[in-house]
Amino acid sequence: MKPQIKIILSNFFFEYETPRQVLVRNKKVAVACRIIQMGVLGYIIGWVFMYEKGYHAIDTAIGSVFTKMKGVSLTNISGEERIWDAADFVFPEQGASSFVVMTNYIATVGQQQDKCPELPDGKNKCTTDKDCDKGKYKRTGNGQMTGRCISNTSTCEIYSWCPVEDDRQIPDPAILLTSENYTLFIKNSITFPHFNVVRSNLVESVNQSYINTCLYHPKTDPLCPIFRLGDIVELSGFSFSEIARLGGAIGLLIDWDCNLDLSIRHCEPKYEFYGLYGTGRNDKEEKPSLGYNFRYAKYYVEKGVEKRTLMKVFGVRIDIIVNGRAGKFDIIPTLTAIGSGVGIFGVATVVCDLLLLHFVTKKDFYKNMKFKHTEIPEETPALP
Repeated sequence: MKPQIKIILSNFFFEYETPRQVLVRNKKVAVACRIIQMGVLGYIIGWVFMYEKGYHAIDTAIGSVFTKMKGVSLTNISGEERIWDAADFVFPEQGASSFVVMTNYIATVGQQQDKCPELPDGKNKCTTDKDCDKGKYKRTGNGQMTGRCISNTSTCEIYSWCPVEDDRQIPDPAILLTSENYTLFIKNSITFPHFNVVRSNLVESVNQSYINTCLYHPKTDPLCPIFRLGDIVELSGFSFSEIARLGGAIGLLIDWDCNLDLSIRHCEPKYEFYGLYGTGRNDKEEKPSLGYNFRYAKYYVEKGVEKRTLMKVFGVRIDIIVNGRAGKFDIIPTLTAIGSGVGIFGVATVVCDLLLLHFVTKKDFYKNMKFKHTEIPEETPALP
């Protein structure tokens, strides 16, 4: 064992290998070599340079988004008519890139701080006062228990905003179903700091007269910055009538993919729509807590008593996401791509050597031709 190890170490440290060129006239190996080389060449030209643009220096965008919602709805609930405009149904109203448009709601009018029974929804049942721990709060409850069990409702008496909100029946169809005709104006600005390029989605072809009349359509008006709410929901894969009732979330992607080797006019945005969270009607399994909702209150004073109107709002949450990428010719990534492509050409040699030395019929003959062992002859002293 030791002599073998000694021989291996000796060969490793004291032998040097140098490539030897051998011209092999073998049609199968030659054809395999050319096919592999053509495949590598096609990969370098087609994928690396034409598709991935490996000769480009890349920069990512820094962007900002401003939004403005417009629309008017008229509701008539129990004979009471009311007008709703953007100041009523958009949250928050500052025009941020993430906002909610109210499409449905449950209003609890005239709440004031008082004692009243819990909602008889089956979650807070009681039979005696012992079931209602005074001063305690149940996770499923709406206030602090007073220690009394109300026999009429079989629920605990609580100290809370009374009367307690009853959200067991959600309006169907949605109260603000006409909100599908609301329009959303998006103003997006981006910059590519590495190339010192600034662009806006209000490109050269989008002027004031065009904005006054256009409405986004993926084929006829792909650059129009004004979107109909119903179209946004439908393009994301949801049904507006379903998502308006319970609410949901939609992602609106503004994608910039710019080739700065061309004119800057060709750097234009593309809009994409994704349904993030909806009603769950298409899911095979029933999911809990479907839709999207939140609560807010409007406070006022009546006869010296503070009161409020509690609103449980169901709406479409829109998250606008900006993704920007720009490329421009640069010699360094070009040389890097060429160098890596030349290195990949070595794959053809490796594969053909394996075929030649291990799989063809005359493999021993080719081994002898490819590898040659040399030894330096020892010098013998000359005879006097």
